Amino acid sequence: MASTTPAGLEIKPRHMDFDLPDPLPRHWHSGDAFKSHLFDAMSVLFPDGERFFIDSVRHFRDQITDPVLKEQIRGFIGQEGLHSREHLIYSQRLRDQGYDITRIEKLAQARIRYTQKKFPAKRQLAATAALEHITAIMANGLLTEPRALQGADPVMQRLWRWHALEETEHKAVAFDVYNQVCGSRKLLRRAMVMATFFFVLDTFRGLTHMLRKDGLLWNWRVWRDGLKWSWGKNGVFRPLVREYLDFFKSDFHPWQHNNLDLLYEVRKEYDPQPLAHAG
Repeated sequence: MASTTPAGLEIKPRHMDFDLPDPLPRHWHSGDAFKSHLFDAMSVLFPDGERFFIDSVRHFRDQITDPVLKEQIRGFIGQEGLHSREHLIYSQRLRDQGYDITRIEKLAQARIRYTQKKFPAKRQLAATAALEHITAIMANGLLTEPRALQGADPVMQRLWRWHALEETEHKAVAFDVYNQVCGSRKLLRRAMVMATFFFVLDTFRGLTHMLRKDGLLWNWRVWRDGLKWSWGKNGVFRPLVREYLDFFKSDFHPWQHNNLDLLYEVRKEYDPQPLAHAG
């Protein structure tokens, strides 16, 4: 099983220095508590989650013979490591605002330790492939739907678009490694169900904690407007449902959602010289 990432697409970490606002505006996303804290809650999960992704892929690196995929694994590890670093700084900004980030982190860390202790390496890799699909479709939504970050602090916009770009670049790496060392679709589907449950649970837990801290947890207007923006008739996340469900198809592969042109367009925001589109 060779790499199925489009030919010529290099996966390389970008060493960014975002200099996040300090202090971070409490409602940095268009002055809206729900939007800001939804992103904040996801961000808190990333540092530990991405270290788990790195460990699960690295475990099988020596079993990969395709030189292209081996190089992509190197790029994947580099990108995820830098994401973890930037989101740790982000978490500290939230901690400085008085949010109990440590408690949220410890719950996620305990589950990761349990997973690594109790479950075989292939199941951990399946979980990584599943969560990478969730991040990939959310990244695509972030890059294609202007309303996702409209009105947000410019530095925070830049951070989230960078993360979305690199998640798009390496979206097939864990999936390809999994196909080479295991390939069971049944295990992959089970992993996706579990991954979805805990991702939603942890994000909701973080969101409600921050809204409670702001004194807005029981403000019905905050929930009404937030849910309308995210999941309403024209909600920014609603189009992702179909892409999410594609994962359960027996012939699914991440690059069936081909957003290569978008990727090369967004790269111009971050790369010193735009790379020529590989034909």
